[in-house]
Amino acid sequence: MSNAIHSCAKLLRFTLLAGCATAVIATPVQAQDSNTEGKTIIVTATKRNSTVQDVPFSINAQTAEDIQKSGAVTLEDLSRNVAGLAVQNLGPGQSQVSIRGVSAGQIVRDQPGVKEQVGVYVDESVISLSLFTPDLDLFDLNRVETLRGPQGTLFGSGSVGGTIRYITNQPKIGRTEGMVEANLNLVDGDDVGGHIKGAINVPLGTNTAARAVGYYTRYGGFIDALREGGSVDKNVNSGERYGGRLAVTFEPSSTVSITPRVIYQKVTTNGFNRQEVFNLYANPYTTTRPAVTFKEREQFLLLDEAFEDETFIADAVVKVGIGSVDLTSVSSYTNRDILVSRDASALTGSVSVDLGFPNAGVLLPSNLRDTTKVKSFTQELRLSSNGDGPFQWVFGGFYSDTSRDYAQRLPTPGYDAFTDAAFGAGTSVAVANGFPLNSPYNADINYDIKQKAVFGEASYQFGDKLTATVGGRYYDFTEDRQFVSGGLFANGDNQTGTTSSDGFTPRFLLSYEATNTITINAQAAKGFRLGGINDPLNIPLCSGGATGIDALTYGNRPTYEDESLWNYELGIKTQGRGFTFNAAAFYSDISNLQVTADAGSCSSRVVFNVPKAHSQGVEFELTATPATGLDLGVSGSVLSAQFDSSVTTTAGVVIAGIRDGNRLPTVPKFQISANASYSYPVSDGAEAYFAASVQHIGNRISQPSDQEGNPRSFVSGLPFGGAPGTNATVLNLVLPSYEVVNLSVGVDFDNGLSLTAYINNVFDENALLSFDRERGGRARLGFATNPPRTFGMTARKSF
Repeated sequence: MSNAIHSCAKLLRFTLLAGCATAVIATPVQAQDSNTEGKTIIVTATKRNSTVQDVPFSINAQTAEDIQKSGAVTLEDLSRNVAGLAVQNLGPGQSQVSIRGVSAGQIVRDQPGVKEQVGVYVDESVISLSLFTPDLDLFDLNRVETLRGPQGTLFGSGSVGGTIRYITNQPKIGRTEGMVEANLNLVDGDDVGGHIKGAINVPLGTNTAARAVGYYTRYGGFIDALREGGSVDKNVNSGERYGGRLAVTFEPSSTVSITPRVIYQKVTTNGFNRQEVFNLYANPYTTTRPAVTFKEREQFLLLDEAFEDETFIADAVVKVGIGSVDLTSVSSYTNRDILVSRDASALTGSVSVDLGFPNAGVLLPSNLRDTTKVKSFTQELRLSSNGDGPFQWVFGGFYSDTSRDYAQRLPTPGYDAFTDAAFGAGTSVAVANGFPLNSPYNADINYDIKQKAVFGEASYQFGDKLTATVGGRYYDFTEDRQFVSGGLFANGDNQTGTTSSDGFTPRFLLSYEATNTITINAQAAKGFRLGGINDPLNIPLCSGGATGIDALTYGNRPTYEDESLWNYELGIKTQGRGFTFNAAAFYSDISNLQVTADAGSCSSRVVFNVPKAHSQGVEFELTATPATGLDLGVSGSVLSAQFDSSVTTTAGVVIAGIRDGNRLPTVPKFQISANASYSYPVSDGAEAYFAASVQHIGNRISQPSDQEGNPRSFVSGLPFGGAPGTNATVLNLVLPSYEVVNLSVGVDFDNGLSLTAYINNVFDENALLSFDRERGGRARLGFATNPPRTFGMTARKSF
């Protein structure tokens, strides 16, 4: 009963907030002309120009105006206004995206073999990378498209749940234009952030133009780190992002367009958005060390932490009109260098306690450094019709060659002396396997992934009402992998392996124009995600070793198979008289769902295939302009995503919460947002506006096991600092629902100047975004959290 009351209270709170936001803005105004229809947004979701309303499946497009008015600066910000899109924040540059509840659970930094479930593109170039979804700056974008449901036919592997496309503004021939933008903000009342950005488009002769974008952002921090000795470092997760884009379009004739481009971006932060509730070194149970009870947005560190993501993209798009056919070539090269540098002192220290090391050995600072280096080349070549006839088609081929080199090092100065004292002289050298000394864990994992595919899609319009579309993609994939490890915590592995697969993914669409303003769409489509090779368990870390319960449960699972999905949906799109309404109901039947499980004390992750699962739900988006200057919007989704089979041990014990009937992780069952803006003239050359938005995100879980046994008791079993190791830290691992309210007020001038003041997270909601556990919770427990209340001002000038 208490849960039901709590849910009702949450919904009532959201309703009141949304109603107040609308009521404050929706002052009485003159009714709008009844002939005015919703705004038209051009998209390229089918690899040809179309409108959102004409695309025969569920799609959302957030325009540049939408992005600016909402104050969104990240994909996570945008997701709150897109029905069915969920982003799990695991730290800057480490977001995990899911669409329509198709989610396999939290992917962590040391699972480089796991493939993404949502494809991410910049214009025509694929930039998807599991876990490390690029945190691209949203400045000078034309729009961000979210294509819901599997997009395997046109976009391939990694789009099993859907596809997200950042569409940039292209160079415009014969036109000089640009924009500059500056921002200053105050985060949590004590740290300053801000940005400066600029874009310019210039003609280079009569048939060439260039467009350049540059930006610098300073992120204000909001996490405080407690240090050894009692000092506190404030705002340790501050950081910066800088980069730019340069594109040149050359049109030697009316039928030929050549656009080369380069993109560079670097993101650095000095820490992570983790608030802790237990740390081996800092907890309420110690007696020979200061007892610590963490407050909101606090953590404990022996070492500074850092994240770096340097991205370089070079691509070229060539379009040639050949009569009634268009030829398009897309060549892309991507180079990314990523560093995740964490304070792993508690992790290493927890193992040291198990090994019987003295306190001096347990307290050694230990730095886990994960590096990822990715080089990828892709080439797509396609032909498409360009006429207005009833028969339209696109056909093409795709090739990619990707190398991904992942390395882990755990430099812990002085550790070998304690190792040799405990296990005998020379032990540290003997287990190193050629890796550096004083680093108890090391691993190199190298991947070489090649894909080839051919794809096509054709549509035919029968009369004025009905259009049928049929498409398909054949793919062939090979992955070569080498795994080498060394150090006291490792097995001394030296493994090589290969996985490969091929298959065909079809798509069928029907679109029926019931009236001039109402279209009904139906779709059946298959998507896929490539399989891979599991990393071996870290047997020396497993409680009980090779014969312990964790090793027996999670071990001997060398590979995981391809994941596939059949999606069935029925949707409606309608617009007119100042409103647009789109809705869809869908059912996704998932086979061999790849689910990530934390292998307990082994400090490892393992991917399981779940034979059957499903996701079903409804989503809707409504925008309306009921009166001049008044814009309203509501979007939401209701999902039911569950396992339809269990994964068990040979003894029939369910593993990691993968139980028939349990929900899929990371996505809310219910998500809704509402926004309202009202603009009115304040002089002959100026217009003022007020805007408000409220987003409700329902409860979620980080991993399947988190929904069972709540409240959960975590017992470290590690006697240290006077704590016996038998005390229980009790947590509910179901991440609670939350609401975020944003307000803004601004003035737009006819000369291109715009001034905006805003408050984000008005009520200072401390949302729990994902659960963080180290060594199964024995070393550390915490949650990723969102930015607190932020005040800011933005000035923008276009010319």
